[in-house]
Amino acid sequence: MTSSDATLQALERFILDGIPLARAMQVSIAGFDGVHLAMTAPLAPNINDKGCAFGGSLASLMTLAGWALVESMLRGRGHDCDLFVADSTVRYLAPVWGDLRAEARLAPGGDWSPFFATLDARGRARVDVTCVLPGDDGKPAASLEARFVAKRRA
Repeated sequence: MTSSDATLQALERFILDGIPLARAMQVSIAGFDGVHLAMTAPLAPNINDKGCAFGGSLASLMTLAGWALVESMLRGRGHDCDLFVADSTVRYLAPVWGDLRAEARLAPGGDWSPFFATLDARGRARVDVTCVLPGDDGKPAASLEARFVAKRRA
């Protein structure tokens, strides 16, 4: 972990305490360098009948990693917001036979500045995030493109 270890641990605890699915999946934040956030989960609680990772677990882990990326950026700038996934597209490209690792980042061509300027001006803003779950061959086993919406709490 980078960023502030205490900050990431607090975010991880918030996720595990507030989202029963995340707790059941045994997710953890593996690292955040200010640009990329990695989240992991062991295969065992996320396995399907074929012995590989359940597709719903892949989608959930990537969504949680994207959410945690945006939430980390919000918290880092002192914003108190409700954060929602507005829409997403998932692509399943190959089976995952081991532990899961999702890597989230701002979508290509994206910029945090307009997101925070809009949030400051309007009290709500949206941002696009991409997430990949690397496969054994170095190519993505799954990918997610998602739009998240932050709304300042009253």
